[in-house]
Amino acid sequence: MSQLTEYAKTLPNVVAADNFLYSCSADGLDKLKAMVKDHGLNRVVVSSCTPRTHEPLFRSTCAEAGLNPFLYEQVNIREHCSWCHREEPEKAMERARDQIAMGVARAALLEPQIEPEVDVEPAALVVGGGVAGMSAALRVANMGFPVTLVEKAPELGGLVKGLYKLYPTFEDAGEFVGNLVEQVKSHSRITVLASAKLAGLKGYIGNYEAKVSQESGESEFKVGVIIVAVGAQALEPEGYYGYDGKKIISQLQFEDLLKAGKTKGKNVVMLQCVGCRNEERVYCSRVCCMTAIKNAMLAKEADRNAKVHILYRDLMAYGEEYEELLRKSKALGIRYINYDPENPPKVGKEKVTIYHNLMGRELELPFDYLVLATPLVSYESSHELAMELKVPQDEYGFFLEAHVKLRPVDFATDGIYVCGSAHWPKDVPESISQAYAAASRAAIPLAKGRIKVEPITSFVDEEKCIGCGLCAANCTYSAIEMNEEGIAHTIEASCKGCGLCAASCPQSAITMRHYTDAQLEAAMGVLGR
Repeated sequence: MSQLTEYAKTLPNVVAADNFLYSCSADGLDKLKAMVKDHGLNRVVVSSCTPRTHEPLFRSTCAEAGLNPFLYEQVNIREHCSWCHREEPEKAMERARDQIAMGVARAALLEPQIEPEVDVEPAALVVGGGVAGMSAALRVANMGFPVTLVEKAPELGGLVKGLYKLYPTFEDAGEFVGNLVEQVKSHSRITVLASAKLAGLKGYIGNYEAKVSQESGESEFKVGVIIVAVGAQALEPEGYYGYDGKKIISQLQFEDLLKAGKTKGKNVVMLQCVGCRNEERVYCSRVCCMTAIKNAMLAKEADRNAKVHILYRDLMAYGEEYEELLRKSKALGIRYINYDPENPPKVGKEKVTIYHNLMGRELELPFDYLVLATPLVSYESSHELAMELKVPQDEYGFFLEAHVKLRPVDFATDGIYVCGSAHWPKDVPESISQAYAAASRAAIPLAKGRIKVEPITSFVDEEKCIGCGLCAANCTYSAIEMNEEGIAHTIEASCKGCGLCAASCPQSAITMRHYTDAQLEAAMGVLGR
């Protein structure tokens, strides 16, 4: 790094350069502020890691030193050099020099930017009336803001209302959900729209215009933020292990039998990882193992003489509380047998044959019920919602957060948040925790009343614009509209600065603030010198 520091000192316009061991540490940030003040710097370039994680931190540090935060440039020499060229240190060093030179050249042409402020409509929309959605709605409403809760089903409760008991407390699921529903329906700040769906959405953070359709008609209203909590559904095990819905059933169907007291005197075999951790769905659904343990314990408690076996690949009993539940289940006499996915159990009409790795032989397990544990999967309708909200999903239809560590309940689109199994399969405690997190994040702009938005937006030169509308058609965020004169106009609060409009404009009438052609050309001009 000392070589790069000395190289940086030779570049045009550079008056000071230093090497910090940890630039993002408190000590490193204090040194950066001192350099700005001591040398009277009007531009700052930091060559370190990805700007995705640390650019906001360095920008705020520049602001504390009295410098406009957008007179800062970050060069990523960790991911782009050190990590991807670790076997070629000399070439990595050469590339790092080029990147630093490009960053300095671009920084020389940076201009101060002012973050525009917009008013925030002090109301929230929650899409989804399951445990996560109701918990988020209650949290926001209890903070003093009106909430509209939209649920596609006739009743609130989601998947959980059909369960028997909840782990790890073994609380009655119906009573738990019923209590939540009562709190939501009786709350003066929550409006529930059941048998409804989001039919349209316009606007941006703080100023969303939502359209909701029901059998009785459509309603339109304004909200400042949106929380997505549409949940997930259990995969129906059609085509797996002779599933017939009678003797070979799903865990949800077994919950109904437990609730009705029809498991007494029955031998039960539970088979895990049905329909997941395969080529079609490589993921672990996380809730299946604990659901099986809970239901196995309930079956055993209903009849101590019942034989209950759980056939598993791996056990997902994470955390001290769940591990303790696993130990208790074994003490009750529930037997666990590990199977190799290359040699899965074979299901007959009345028994399951499984190879026991430790015993080195096959075992035959008679059953009255074979219970298949299937994963949670996303609703097909979630894709339509994602398109309406313009938020991303993964290959399985679950919603993708902006950053798994730094923004775990935010979408990349400001003002929209996610929680519960809409985001990824999770149990009730985790869903509630994430709902509280999403509600807390959503309440920040609501409480402030006005928010600053990123100034890295597009700007339309009206004299050059010919009104072709290509930019408006291409904009992923609906941030460009055509005015009454047919001229393009940018809604700054919606714009994400992606540059698609500027790249597609046939007249070069659109300029990207903070990423002008002159800045990019200056950076490219020094490449390879």
